[in-house]
Amino acid sequence: MADLPLIAILRGLTPDNAEAVGNALVESGFRVIEVPLNSPDPFRSIEILARSLPKNVLVGAGTVLRLEDVSGVHDVGGKLIVMPHADLEVIRTAKEARLICTPGVATPTEAFAALKAGADGIKIFPAEGIPPVIVKAWRAVLPKDAIVLPVGGIKPETMKSYVEAGANGFGLGSALFTPGMSVEDIRRNAKAFEQAWRALRAG
Repeated sequence: MADLPLIAILRGLTPDNAEAVGNALVESGFRVIEVPLNSPDPFRSIEILARSLPKNVLVGAGTVLRLEDVSGVHDVGGKLIVMPHADLEVIRTAKEARLICTPGVATPTEAFAALKAGADGIKIFPAEGIPPVIVKAWRAVLPKDAIVLPVGGIKPETMKSYVEAGANGFGLGSALFTPGMSVEDIRRNAKAFEQAWRALRAG
């Protein structure tokens, strides 16, 4: 996260193109990759990514809704648990398994509860409904070291206002990857996000 705090959300990824997509993202600077569990055969895709990508790439699952799925992710080599909600049992189970966990939150109450349960960061979701002005207000009361990641509808041109409000990075979905997209298009999208982030940091 230190160099490029952008999480690739590969909803709909299939095992047959997992390695090629993962390599394209890594070549573009991405180091965190999430395969939502409502994708086709997600555990197999996570296993392929975890095995084939460099060890400094954090691979895991999104849309984790059940406690048993935490074990499933761990068993195939995944190290990241991402959720659309703040289920405190899932957070605690992930941390007991020594996995990174970033639950989804939509209110300060959920954010504080998730952090207290051990969450490594909070996923502000859906970001379309939580504009930068709200994120800025949250930032005034959240712990200063809390990692805040807006997710949902993020595009290269919309990152700036969230960063100014205190976002530490982003989760990127359909603007980065959709099923059936060519590897070259994925690479092009990844580079656009990477360049936009570096421009923000330089500015």
